[in-house]
Amino acid sequence: MKKANAPESSPATIATVNYPQRHLRLGWWALLVFLTLGIALEAFHGFKLGWYLDVSNETRRLMWTLAHAHGTLLGLLNFAFSLTAYLVPTWPARSRSLASNCLFAATLLIPGGFFLGGVVCYAGDPGLGILLVPLGAASLFVAGFLAARAVSIRKAR
Repeated sequence: MKKANAPESSPATIATVNYPQRHLRLGWWALLVFLTLGIALEAFHGFKLGWYLDVSNETRRLMWTLAHAHGTLLGLLNFAFSLTAYLVPTWPARSRSLASNCLFAATLLIPGGFFLGGVVCYAGDPGLGILLVPLGAASLFVAGFLAARAVSIRKAR
């Protein structure tokens, strides 16, 4: 039984998290959100909305297109992580937990940073939200490294 005051990252909690389920759920929600964003961007094109299509709003258009593309791809990457977490039972719990948290953060920070960077633009430059993207990229790198290392480690028989 879990203690009421046990910290979220305690060894008992790390061992009981269902990582395949967590990332399958995150992947589907990310796909839903960012594919919906893509449909909205297509509608903005279809209705020829000036605040989106005018040359002066090129930065906004680029940032929101990048948010859509990166969010969709990160949703798919969560599916791959879900499968990896399921197929590699020898993945050390702490490493798997850190990789999971980093991928979760990257899934929010990268497309979120691009989207926020396009909300308010300054003379062709994205808004301050773009500062979230490098944090998300670093998180994605850590998650990718830990996953690659986990599938590369051979267990002694």
